[in-house]
Amino acid sequence: MRIAVIARVFGILLTVFSLTLLPPIGVSLWYGDGTHYAFVSAFAITLITGLFMWLPVHDLHQDLRTRDGFVVTSLFWLILGSFGSLPFFISPLPDLSITDSIFESISGLTTTGATVITGLDSLPPAILYYRQQLQWFGGIGVIVIALAILPMLGIGGMQLYKTEIPGPVKDTKLTPRIAETARALIVIYLILTILCSLGYWWAGMTVFDAIGHAFSTVANGGFSTHDASMGFYAHNRAIMLICIVFMLLAAINFGLHFYAFRNKTLKHYWYDSELRFYILLLLGSGMLISFYLWYLQIFSPGNSFLHGFFQVVSISTTAGFASENFAAWPVFLPYALLLLGVLGACAGSTSGGIKAIRGLLIMKSGLRELNRLVHANAVIPIKINRKIVPSRVTDAIWGFFAVYVLSFFILSIIVIATGEDFVTSVTTVASCMSNIGPALGSASSHFGSVNEVAKWFLILAMLMGRLEIFTLLVLLTPAFWRH
Repeated sequence: MRIAVIARVFGILLTVFSLTLLPPIGVSLWYGDGTHYAFVSAFAITLITGLFMWLPVHDLHQDLRTRDGFVVTSLFWLILGSFGSLPFFISPLPDLSITDSIFESISGLTTTGATVITGLDSLPPAILYYRQQLQWFGGIGVIVIALAILPMLGIGGMQLYKTEIPGPVKDTKLTPRIAETARALIVIYLILTILCSLGYWWAGMTVFDAIGHAFSTVANGGFSTHDASMGFYAHNRAIMLICIVFMLLAAINFGLHFYAFRNKTLKHYWYDSELRFYILLLLGSGMLISFYLWYLQIFSPGNSFLHGFFQVVSISTTAGFASENFAAWPVFLPYALLLLGVLGACAGSTSGGIKAIRGLLIMKSGLRELNRLVHANAVIPIKINRKIVPSRVTDAIWGFFAVYVLSFFILSIIVIATGEDFVTSVTTVASCMSNIGPALGSASSHFGSVNEVAKWFLILAMLMGRLEIFTLLVLLTPAFWRH
């Protein structure tokens, strides 16, 4: 591991990130909410730190190695979250501790959407805007955004690309050059954000709310400018439907969007095995939960389907918006929704979770083993998109699933040991590891009541979920640090 190369990357990325603190300053001055000094202070601290790290090694021209890429990808989220927490800590509102400030910042950047803040409707506009902006940058991945910049500065980015892009198959690029790939993703992301903002504004949101909610919708983050989340607009079905559409669009592999954008065709969407599996799962789950809400007479028939499908899409895409307090829904419904969130949406999207492609391959692998019990000598390949999946990919998925489950149980036990009850512990860990946001128990409305020790382990869970576990855990293996 080469410290100088890593320091140069961190310096550049922190310097670039400091520029994202400028828009909230403009929002604060526009609304006169008095919080601009908090963002000015955070901007100065972040910029000076970035320059301090970059200047001594600015003339160093070496490519990142794979080991360096893992270190940068893993540690940068923690470092970025720490510097991103400065406005929350410096500003008198919302008056957060260091732990809560870092929790809120990392929750935003990882697009988890778990919040420790209450009274959102009365917070300064600049703070509200900043929360939404954090999720927007986190949605595309700060590392991926930086890939459009680092190659121009002479720093190789392929190692970062392989460790950051989610999903089991990471070597497929949209374009031959990594910088072009990053730019393609950013353009698609910008188009979706603009269209979502215009849709919300057309449907009745204020410009401020339309932009803020578009940020978190396209990022599938779930932060809102209101305590009631999307329930604040539950009376406006147009807004609810627009939210559903863009959560789904952001939950689809961006490679499919790029293909549609470049070739002016939509047919390939249905031919994608993962997307087809995910859509069928959403339809089945939405119908089941909607009918059950109707059967229990919790809502009218129309509202049962609206809230049922909204919550299914919101949780399964790991956006985590709430149209109603689904934690209070009876029987199995809240747990079924969280289970959908743990599975997550498509690989290569802004969503968290295990990813639908892994769920599909695990299911196909299980069915193959059942068939082998009947036909012991049969050769039964597993296919995705009519292509045979290599055994190394299925082995890696089973390994990922095993480590994911083991990590979930260990973290749940640790959170229970800090003093939280069973339901709160299990659901908060599941929510943070899958980057969903909402949980059950005492954290059903917000995470502010969770004790501080538990919050640090939940921060770890959010980072593990964002980096898909292995990228972070590989740093803990002795082999990684051997020369």
